[in-house]
Amino acid sequence: MEADQAVFLSAVGNHFLVGISRAMILFVVSAGLSFILGVLRVPNVAHGSLYMIGAFFAHSVTTVFGGNPLGFWLALLLAPLMVAAVSLVAERALFCHLYEREHLMLLLFTFALMLILGDLVKLVWGADYRSVTAPKILQGSLTLFSSPIPKYNLFLLAVGPVIAVALYLFSNKTRIGKIARAAALDREMVSAIGINVSWVFSFAFVLGCFLAGLGGALVAPTVSVTLGMDHDIIIEAFLIVTIGGLGNMWGAMAGSLIFGITQSFGVLILPQFAIVFPYLAVVIVLLLKPKGLLKSVW
Repeated sequence: MEADQAVFLSAVGNHFLVGISRAMILFVVSAGLSFILGVLRVPNVAHGSLYMIGAFFAHSVTTVFGGNPLGFWLALLLAPLMVAAVSLVAERALFCHLYEREHLMLLLFTFALMLILGDLVKLVWGADYRSVTAPKILQGSLTLFSSPIPKYNLFLLAVGPVIAVALYLFSNKTRIGKIARAAALDREMVSAIGINVSWVFSFAFVLGCFLAGLGGALVAPTVSVTLGMDHDIIIEAFLIVTIGGLGNMWGAMAGSLIFGITQSFGVLILPQFAIVFPYLAVVIVLLLKPKGLLKSVW
């Protein structure tokens, strides 16, 4: 009996840690979406496509370096920067002319952009499944609380909070972050005092997309990099932003943890219905807190 209890507790601990590590990926992506929604008021459906492009860029960078561990670390830096460059072109060429349009038009436009980006990914990388190998230092597993946990998952557990703190400090302690928050509340006033709101919006959009690319690069060693990986993540990211509170980084973190942990325990309890658990959690949260877990900061 004690042996069975130990096995059960080990499984619970393992799924809990895996759920949190999965939540860190969701946080990075949803934080970028939350930032764009908060500052620009743009429901960017193409955000998931940029996440997918980040994963493919990470694969390309690691392929160029072969088995060199440096390739992975460079991929974490270069893939988000490449996604940021793509988003800057899209923002300057397209988005900057549409900010004053109604949300439905923006939604349809970003949906069309999602389809275009998906076709471009297929044209450049093809439809084959690809994979990214983590460096040896992040391979294997460690035992925590009598439960084995992959080293890469522990790496994600460290990365998530660092990004959360960095985003909080950027939004609340830097000049550009404060300007972005002010522009979200009153664009005309910010423009009246001589600040180029257009470039503030451009920076906010690129930063949000950079985070999407970073999420794609971080998730690449844990999943198959393939077409269609953008569809699930964008649904999850929108739900997380909704329950967390618009523009609230800690709300995005809380929503991500709820989503990741419930999904992981769903696999443990009812594997065939695991996908239902996080959505059920979202429904419960919205019933109890219709405006989200934390107050919107925008």
